[in-house]
Amino acid sequence: MLLPIKPICKKALVRRDGTSIIFIQYCHSPEKRTLLNTNIAIPPNYWNLKRLRISPDLPACFGNSDVLNERLQSSIRIAEDILNLANRKKITDPLSFLKNTFKPDLDLSLLEGKAKEAEQLKINLDVFFQIDDYIKSKTKHVTPKMLNVYRNMRDTLKAFEIYRKKPITFESFDYNFYEEFVEYMMYEHVLRRRKVLTKGFRISTIGKTIKQLRIFLRNRARRKIIEPINLEDFKILDEETDAVYLKWNEIKLIYQLDLSCHQHLSKYRDLFVLGCLTGLRFSDFSIIRKEDVRQGMLYKKQGKSDHWVVIPLRKEANDILTNRFKFNIPHVCNGLFNKHIKDVGKLAGLDMPIKFSHKKGNKDVIAIKPKYLWITSHTCRRSFCTNEFLAGTPAELIMKISGHKSLRDFYKYIRISPEEAGQKIRQIWQQRGDIEIDR
Repeated sequence: MLLPIKPICKKALVRRDGTSIIFIQYCHSPEKRTLLNTNIAIPPNYWNLKRLRISPDLPACFGNSDVLNERLQSSIRIAEDILNLANRKKITDPLSFLKNTFKPDLDLSLLEGKAKEAEQLKINLDVFFQIDDYIKSKTKHVTPKMLNVYRNMRDTLKAFEIYRKKPITFESFDYNFYEEFVEYMMYEHVLRRRKVLTKGFRISTIGKTIKQLRIFLRNRARRKIIEPINLEDFKILDEETDAVYLKWNEIKLIYQLDLSCHQHLSKYRDLFVLGCLTGLRFSDFSIIRKEDVRQGMLYKKQGKSDHWVVIPLRKEANDILTNRFKFNIPHVCNGLFNKHIKDVGKLAGLDMPIKFSHKKGNKDVIAIKPKYLWITSHTCRRSFCTNEFLAGTPAELIMKISGHKSLRDFYKYIRISPEEAGQKIRQIWQQRGDIEIDR
């Protein structure tokens, strides 16, 4: 059988050293083709386009032309053998099998085993099997909290499959699927652990789910488990998040709060203040150890971003670590922390009504609650960033601790009221000395 295979060396793909890689091109169909890297590179001027061989006058510094031509023919034979085997074994996707199997120095005695692996992979080409495999591959590289994000994406997708009464396969992921999935998440998905039946995610949660789904699908494509999927229409929806921050005087109220009648809340209060003064995530400030503190500075490797931060410790933060906790921070889960810190906020008198709104489709959903009910562990980082920004700390320095990679994301993160923005501008004008036009 004459297979549509030929070696190519394109002048348009010249690298910095002046050479181009010789590829083996396989055309499965006019729409499906692939390039196999032979690991042979020459200046394209020494490629004989008519004979599809390397010219004998190739300079010696690039290798011996006879040896390289033999290597090239050997690679072509390997590709042909792989495709012949795929044809005999009736492998449903010979293109993927070729891409996954081909190596210029492949031992042909391993081909039968590769074919068996391909058949086993076909059996396991189940979306949810692959998601679980993806999560397993990430276990040693991300935090437990991030693993929960992946699981939430999987569980939401599974709930949608049950809702639509139709199996989800890798062929399902097109624009129609995207629109149906987003609409389901917005209006039909039943939220877990709610006392009252509640349907529909917020737009930011929908955006995070789509983002993780896209990352998963691209990971499977990069691993050549599936064919690449066009995801350009899978837009990541987003909206400005409503969230409170606490001013320094409010943090001070909580720090000095008398909890003699509510001693079980002391550890939550102290942890919260520690987070507000360091700007760390809950997963980081809840596991600070004595060896992390040196000469009044906190040295901490952040779990999520995996980079080191060095934070000067305020007197109050040092007091909490050395005197209140004695460097033995109690272990508390994030859920209990979020529950009890609201009680602390209520005792501190943070009961002014706060109104927030979010989009659900084309409607605004408005919620008005006392400020203490909006407080969570994430309020710590938001309070740190916003207070430091208002105090004049350069944004680039704050981002070294917060982990934001762009100013755009950072400015979306901080929270200041229009009045605070106006006061900040007034201070800048006063510092410049141009508060008056006519002087």
